[in-house]
Amino acid sequence: MAYLELRGINKSFGDAHIIRGVDLEIRKGEFIVFVGPSGCGKSTLLRLIAGLEPVTSGQLMLDGRDITNTPSGKRDLAMVFQSYALYPHMSVADNMSFALKLAGVAKDEIRKKVEYAARQLNLTQYLDRTPKELSGGQRQRVAIGRAIVRAPKVFLFDEPLSNLDAALRGNTRVEIHKLHVALGATSIYVTHDQVEAMTLADRVVVLRDGLIEQVGTPMELYDHPVNQFVAQFIGMPSMNMVEAKAIPSFSQQTGGRLPVDGFLGVRPEGLRVHPGHGAGVPGRVELIEALGADTLIHVDVAGVPLISRQNDRTTLQEGDAVGVELDPSVLHLFGRDGRALSATA
Repeated sequence: MAYLELRGINKSFGDAHIIRGVDLEIRKGEFIVFVGPSGCGKSTLLRLIAGLEPVTSGQLMLDGRDITNTPSGKRDLAMVFQSYALYPHMSVADNMSFALKLAGVAKDEIRKKVEYAARQLNLTQYLDRTPKELSGGQRQRVAIGRAIVRAPKVFLFDEPLSNLDAALRGNTRVEIHKLHVALGATSIYVTHDQVEAMTLADRVVVLRDGLIEQVGTPMELYDHPVNQFVAQFIGMPSMNMVEAKAIPSFSQQTGGRLPVDGFLGVRPEGLRVHPGHGAGVPGRVELIEALGADTLIHVDVAGVPLISRQNDRTTLQEGDAVGVELDPSVLHLFGRDGRALSATA
């Protein structure tokens, strides 16, 4: 049963249609991630749920209650912003408790809630400090703590880690996951970072031009994309996409399944590169990216750039002649309209 439900949500700014007929059901305790390219509407959709922007049409239901026209402060939601939005002159404890004080919550209750949140976020020793005395990661934890003390029905995260460096993003991502598990909370998280989406989400919502392209678990999207857009948006590096007529030799490796006017998709790990022309379709190495455990091999096959991911090191050099072979069990086929024609084996 849906805990939070979006029914035909539309949002326009003048003549610009930003969100177009979005329907979505979110279960209690789920961690949902909105992903999509810049301008796809993911942050706008989050703001509509939060009540920071009015919907143009449609209905929002939370725990059986219509909140479409309910003011933001009365929706029982808590939002964590990219910019932290902390009061610089207040201590960590005062920042975390500010909303509770405004709501008239008893001092003892406030203290208990702040201490609980601080323990969950490893902030107990920083409660008397001001934001300027904290690192970026600690400030973001304070912002999360401010949401926790309110015990909302739903947590909303708007790209909360985008201001952090790579190491802090990784650490804070793990902390957010642990926190979600500990609290059993319902969370909606907006990000442009695929690693965050794939590691945090129970389900991922892929958006493009204000529309939902696909909803599913991270691996459902990875293994069974419904169209070329999802196939190439999910996964790093992106799925290799080859027009059927561009490399006719590949048709021999697909068992005759390659559509004449469509596209073949294969992820980098499904593409094997062999030295010389002994196996596969002839190609030439353009670039080698050694990533430690993995190696990315960029090859040119009949003028088409492809990427192979290998879980070992290579002796290949740029300019080497190679044979490129497909793993037929992980091929994706798409029609001219971009829709998937069949799932992988």
